[in-house]
Amino acid sequence: QVQLVESGGGLVQPGGSLRLSCTASGSGFGFRIDPMTWYRQAPGKERELVAHITVSGTTNYADSVKGRFTISRDNAKKTVYLEMNSLEPEDTAVYYCKKGTSTWGQGTQVTVSS
Repeated sequence: QVQLVESGGGLVQPGGSLRLSCTASGSGFGFRIDPMTWYRQAPGKERELVAHITVSGTTNYADSVKGRFTISRDNAKKTVYLEMNSLEPEDTAVYYCKKGTSTWGQGTQVTVSS
């Protein structure tokens, strides 16, 4: 059973930065062979895709975060990262990572507020 654990969320002022991590553990998984995706869900809104990285490292981003967020992966550590800079109050949400098409983490809260 694969498990994903997100970390790195917290409270940050507008303009600040955070780095989220998502680490895979458990048996029977192949981190290297799955694309990884970060999503977020703000209160009262639907979950939305934030950033995606393929097995080969190709990335794509939601328009709202382009130029501010960077997704990366370390296959040896079975971890995907989301570097978030120039954070805005609109970035406040619970951030989730997803492995492949169906394995989700539990989420980590990001709050951007002064």
